[in-house]
Amino acid sequence: MKNKREFYTLSNIEQRKRLIEIAFMFLKLGITAFGGPATHVAMMDEEIIKKRKWVSSESFLDFYGVTNLLPGPNSTELAIHLGYERGGWLGLIIAGVCFILPAMMIVTALAAVYVSYGSLPEISGIMNGIKPVIIAVILQALLRLGKSALKNRSSIVLFLFTIALSYFGYSEIFLLFLSGIIMMLIVNRRKLRRSDLSLFIPTTSVSLVAYSSIMINKFSLSSIFLTFFKIGLVLYGSGYVLLAYLESYFVETYGVITTNQLLDAVSVGQFTPGPIFTTATFIGYLLHGVPGAIVATIGIFLPAFLFVGLLNNILPVLRRSSWAAGILDGVNVASLAFMAVVSMKLVAAAIVDLPTAVLAIISIFLVFKYNINSAWLVLGGGLIGFFI
Repeated sequence: MKNKREFYTLSNIEQRKRLIEIAFMFLKLGITAFGGPATHVAMMDEEIIKKRKWVSSESFLDFYGVTNLLPGPNSTELAIHLGYERGGWLGLIIAGVCFILPAMMIVTALAAVYVSYGSLPEISGIMNGIKPVIIAVILQALLRLGKSALKNRSSIVLFLFTIALSYFGYSEIFLLFLSGIIMMLIVNRRKLRRSDLSLFIPTTSVSLVAYSSIMINKFSLSSIFLTFFKIGLVLYGSGYVLLAYLESYFVETYGVITTNQLLDAVSVGQFTPGPIFTTATFIGYLLHGVPGAIVATIGIFLPAFLFVGLLNNILPVLRRSSWAAGILDGVNVASLAFMAVVSMKLVAAAIVDLPTAVLAIISIFLVFKYNINSAWLVLGGGLIGFFI
């Protein structure tokens, strides 16, 4: 398994082949990865670890854990990490762009329909068929990643503890740091008893500069870019947090779209494949057509490329410190716990009647018995939902 350093030792032909492979891989995920970040992570686990073995499960978990500590779209940042690891800086750019591009194009097309006809096409049947299938894909990824993250009794207890606190409403960022600190202390308890604190290597934190709001009378392309870039720099959390930012800027502060338009934009981001942050694409189109859609998309995703490019090389250094490695292990456990919590919520939302229950059971059987590719399951589930 070759990493990004070895990529640069390959011949030009081999490098080109690998970059094409990265492009096709993430275009495929960008087209078929419905269902939000948990599904995206599950499908990357299947395609990149299980089938292609580009990275180890441990490295995959490290990347996933770090993305949860960064602002921005977690699954997109994970795709960028994986592309960087496989193909260096070109791989980083290609993976991110190819994962985002299908959703951006679909959302732009839907925005054009919306602007022309004042409504969105009805695709609820397709989504009702896809949701139960996604449960099987996520469940398989949870079990596989759990084998790497839950290494001992301490990590299992911490996993259950994090799930419990998450249900009590504690924020994800607080739980990530708490889990990291607890695991760091557990891993290094013998050193602490000896008070051998000279071995501690402090981790580097990324401080974010809080930008003041830019009051804009007219939303030019540069204004659209700067506003979404600012959101991408500081936004932690789910699509619901994104909704709060978008409402604050575009509905309340600037008044350039209505609340109903905002809800329609978020709906499009939810039911299209790929990153949910392509909600920005929809709003950009409403404000300035196709150019607005493009610069809004670039603005909200650009910080993710910058964060990953800066931090990817630090991970091996952190792993060599038992203190930092303990924090990473704890963050990985917490990240897996969040994925489990989201999965339980998805089960409640997806299985609403007998057909969806049957579809979920069949999908779980096919995934665990025959290792059916998740892309075919998603497409099959969508077709069945459409006909039902």
